[in-house]
Amino acid sequence: MARMHSRKKGRAGSKRPSTKTIPKWVRYKKEEIEKIVIKLAKEGNSTSKVGSILRDQFGVPSVKLITGKTISQILKEEKIYPKYPEDILNLLKKSVNLRDHLEKNKSDSNSKRGLELLESKIRRLGKYYIRKKVLPPEWKYEPEKAKLLVQQK
Repeated sequence: MARMHSRKKGRAGSKRPSTKTIPKWVRYKKEEIEKIVIKLAKEGNSTSKVGSILRDQFGVPSVKLITGKTISQILKEEKIYPKYPEDILNLLKKSVNLRDHLEKNKSDSNSKRGLELLESKIRRLGKYYIRKKVLPPEWKYEPEKAKLLVQQK
């Protein structure tokens, strides 16, 4: 299937191994991994950063494979999960930075187009999270609110 906002096709990048069993070389038990996830999240790391740290420093190939829960589920059980999902926050930060750039460079038409595409991604992701009841039903993307939200974080 083709990509949405480019002329490219296909999916590139590394794929996770499709093993359904826990490798023998993993030294950590379920409870230890959950404690490490909670500790790393309390230090201010995002869910993707926690997963990268677990993979690179602790040798944990997949948290879900070992614990039976995703990192997000573990954080939700401990009530540490942020109010807004990580992916939509990253898009909001990007849109705020792009708006600041466009205030300084008004004739940058490529960036204007990029902002339109970025805002459509934010709206589409917002609709998804409203359907999944992660965001409140009255949530709506507004650039001013996004700027305030990004400044808080």
